[in-house]
Amino acid sequence: MQRDGGQRGAQLADPAGLAAAGYRRARGGDVAGGGDPGGRRTEVRSDLAGLAAAGYSAARGWLTLFFSLGTSFAAVPSAEFPGAAWSKAEPAEVGLAEARLLQARDYALTGGGSGRIVRHGRLVLAWGDQARLYDLKSSSKSIGVTALGLALLDGKVRLDDPAIRHHPDLGLPPEGNRETGWLPRITLRHLANQVAGFEKPGGYGKVLFEPGTKWLYSDAGPNWLAECLTLAYGRDLNEVLTERVFIPLGIRPADLRWRENAYRPQEINGVKRREFGSGFSANVDAMARLGYLYLREGRWGGRQILPTDFVRLARAPARELAGLAELDDKHGNASEHYSLLWWNNGDGTISELPRDAFWSWGLYDSLIVVIPSLDLVVARAGQGWKRTSDEHFDVLKPFLEPIALAAGEGSRRPTQVARSAVPPVPPSPVIRGMTWAPAASILRLAPGSDNWPATWGDDDALYTAYGDGNGFKPFVPAKLSLGLARITGVPPQVGGVNLTPSEAEFRGDGRSGRKASGMLMVDGVLYLLARNLDNAQLAWSRDRGRTWEWAPWKFTTSFGCPTFLNFGRNYAGARDRFVYVYSPDGDSAYVPADRMVLARAPQDRLTAPEAWEYFAGRDAAGGPRWSRAVADRAAVFTHPGNCYRGGVTYHPGLRRYLWCQVLPHSTHPQGPRFQGGFGIYDAPDPWGPWTTAYFTGNWDVGPGESGNLPTKWMSGDGRTVHLLFSGDDHFSVRAANLELHGNN
Repeated sequence: MQRDGGQRGAQLADPAGLAAAGYRRARGGDVAGGGDPGGRRTEVRSDLAGLAAAGYSAARGWLTLFFSLGTSFAAVPSAEFPGAAWSKAEPAEVGLAEARLLQARDYALTGGGSGRIVRHGRLVLAWGDQARLYDLKSSSKSIGVTALGLALLDGKVRLDDPAIRHHPDLGLPPEGNRETGWLPRITLRHLANQVAGFEKPGGYGKVLFEPGTKWLYSDAGPNWLAECLTLAYGRDLNEVLTERVFIPLGIRPADLRWRENAYRPQEINGVKRREFGSGFSANVDAMARLGYLYLREGRWGGRQILPTDFVRLARAPARELAGLAELDDKHGNASEHYSLLWWNNGDGTISELPRDAFWSWGLYDSLIVVIPSLDLVVARAGQGWKRTSDEHFDVLKPFLEPIALAAGEGSRRPTQVARSAVPPVPPSPVIRGMTWAPAASILRLAPGSDNWPATWGDDDALYTAYGDGNGFKPFVPAKLSLGLARITGVPPQVGGVNLTPSEAEFRGDGRSGRKASGMLMVDGVLYLLARNLDNAQLAWSRDRGRTWEWAPWKFTTSFGCPTFLNFGRNYAGARDRFVYVYSPDGDSAYVPADRMVLARAPQDRLTAPEAWEYFAGRDAAGGPRWSRAVADRAAVFTHPGNCYRGGVTYHPGLRRYLWCQVLPHSTHPQGPRFQGGFGIYDAPDPWGPWTTAYFTGNWDVGPGESGNLPTKWMSGDGRTVHLLFSGDDHFSVRAANLELHGNN
């Protein structure tokens, strides 16, 4: 365990926060100009080296974007480049699971249109009219900013140049912009990162805030950038891009067009005026070629078309954006996953997508997606997909996640894929099986929220926590990664009320936000285990969730998704004076482990890190051995590749411990929330031996990514239990009858 300073409300840094800290420590420019004015070339300084020197290596999981996420440009020295046509491959030939690709395609086709998927430079899957030109809307920003890369390479500009140096009339009209005093402080980097302060419309709008202090999605800012580059070259940018990029890539005028400027006069200083905010129309072949240029870090064949470091800046969160507030609430936590007019997954908001993925994105969901670690490029255009969530990235997940999963599953042996369909332990000697109430009887509350670890409080209520949602009606105003609620009643008469303590409410999507993985009340104190903090951290409340304190330490080895063993009301009926915690044996809640591990601490010393000890196997008599050293931990349960999230409770009627474990694999693009399986295992002691009470690889409804059997909802005769699970992104409750062996 690791100690950190601070007590009440202490917020330990998660990977994104560490990265932001590294960002703030890194000083200096990323692309610095040099050489003589006569045809000088840009001197590009490696941003990676600068960040590492500034302490960026402290952000676990971030340098892996560049060095350890699998296949990358450096790992493909003999990369294949297309000629007039791409060479083709079957999905299996390039290590992709075809079924996953077809899931992504089918989702894409809910909006019609066309698409193509390229791996290792070979066309793997295509759909729709490949020649049709689509209005790419804001994907134009990512295409247009390619001209910035050229200008950096040519020494025409530097990223931190004041924009007014290249465009004396920047921001004018309206005249009121001059009066703010902010125009001379706007840099080209500000324009490319959407922090210059210009309002959304692409014409001549107001500057709303001091540059670099907020993030606001704008068409005007990129359009001013286009004009700065036009003046730097003194040429139509369409001519520049056509000569330097489109023709070398094999993109013909029939494949891509740039419309007349829709917002401003057609010329500037006698040169054709272009816009970046929108304006390109292209077919998916042209889009894929542009994506492939970025995948190959600006190289095409033997020619370096764009600076390598420019591409690297575009594909990772811009360090100067870290922690900036967004002026509107339409684009999620944009300042943590945006750079140089490209979107990215650097903060892990899309949990099943590698963090090095980056993409263009326009209205109607036009996309150029680049995933360096998987050596993948995806292009898609058509009509927009149906929004079922207010979260900005959610509409992309059913398309992007199956493609990423295809790369993992396509390289597995068939036995690995099917492993989760077989129970990992023998049948229970006590529970013969479980009969579930009809699916139509499932109680579903709190739509859009998931997670739901729960404990039975001293006031007879259940206390629980939700994630990625707004809780129960009336909803809390902002979507929370960690929110708390109090549950009263017994199914089917159940009600929930949101609790709103400032010390235990957090925002963030997916793995970028802290979430509760376990809850427990002991002696009137409510405890919470939070994950996604580069491991896990303990918090507690002495007033039933109204105020909270956070431990100044956290687990640092394993125990990345821990959950408490729950007994009765306020921990009544506990077997001894210890509290037990289970977790997959890993630091992340998003990576299935091969085994589960167990720790414990005295009930009155949970907040002391030195009080914790770890299950270290069994002694000669079969009893448990415990060690203060986490390195001595041993498996308490083994299921290779399938140890994931769940909950453990004690069933007093059967005198058995019941452990619900969700299987991590799913055939649905959004995972176990909508399709999947789970096991319920039982044991006579917290350390086992565990046996199978119920197991399915494909339940009749989605089991969600976590579940537990609250002790309050177990019937007196022990034969009826209720599963609280997060399926369909709800607070979901389903009754089950236990079928017991004859003597039980």
